[in-house]
Amino acid sequence: MMKDIYPVLTELNINKFENNTINKAWIHLTEDGIGRPILIPVIVARGKQKGPVLGLSAVVHGNELNGIKVIHKLFSQINIADLSGTIVGVPIVNMPSVLLLKRMFTDNVDLNRIMPGKTDGNESEIYTHRLLDRIFRRFEYLIDLHTASFGRINSYYIRVNPKSDSAMKMAQLQNAQIILHSKRVDGTLRGAVLEMGINAITVEVGDPNTFQKGMIRSGLTGIYNLISYLGMLEEEIEESQQESIICKKSKWLYTDQGGILEVYPKLLEIVEKGATIARLSNAFGELIKEYHAPYEGVIIGKSTMPIGQTGSRIIHLGKMM
Repeated sequence: MMKDIYPVLTELNINKFENNTINKAWIHLTEDGIGRPILIPVIVARGKQKGPVLGLSAVVHGNELNGIKVIHKLFSQINIADLSGTIVGVPIVNMPSVLLLKRMFTDNVDLNRIMPGKTDGNESEIYTHRLLDRIFRRFEYLIDLHTASFGRINSYYIRVNPKSDSAMKMAQLQNAQIILHSKRVDGTLRGAVLEMGINAITVEVGDPNTFQKGMIRSGLTGIYNLISYLGMLEEEIEESQQESIICKKSKWLYTDQGGILEVYPKLLEIVEKGATIARLSNAFGELIKEYHAPYEGVIIGKSTMPIGQTGSRIIHLGKMM
């Protein structure tokens, strides 16, 4: 077994790393209930020449794992001698939760709803504040990698603020199946770094609790495209074979009763207004209710949980441009 010899730092200082090197380190954020340090892994690739600082993050939610492999693959492949600028990978943002195999933080709070946190807040607020202060404020660009959560599946799609030309270009370079205009970013990592003047997008790469080769490959291609566009590497930008579907807004549809849920549309399927999207039945197999699409749209994500209490998710329906 390889001994862990990586340094433990109190904050990320990119200038401490030499040019033309790839370095790995731990950032000490907080402590657990018996005083042991909670450490966040960072990987820093610093090129020979000056250039942009690109951040890549994953596992803000402890069960959203595809992004780990995207980041690991990038740093295992990158030719540091050809790199201009700096790439920083944060493969596991929510370390306490990934170890517990759960989505939420240790105080049962969603970290992606409380950014930028507080200096003197509760467990999750202090954790998120230090993440931003000690690591993320060093970036000029950020790709935040997510997936669907328990009982749901996602298409490969991007959340982006359409008012930002730079962010829109970042989104277009990802070759995603869907680009979703998402202006409201309150409490999210993307929103918090945008407030700091950092160009950012959220990339949804598939499903929870697993590594999906196809999704990982797609996420990696999008990052390489951005790196090439920013002039950090001299590589050809890989054009998408299919144009992204643009959605100006979206909404999750929920059940208003409980029962056994069957969801009919497939991911990326375009459903007409009024189309039957789900059927709810009781324990005897008798129909309780059918659900219908409130508008024509595309299926961005959907529930895979057959047992649905009142208020369960059905589909994530995007409204196309």
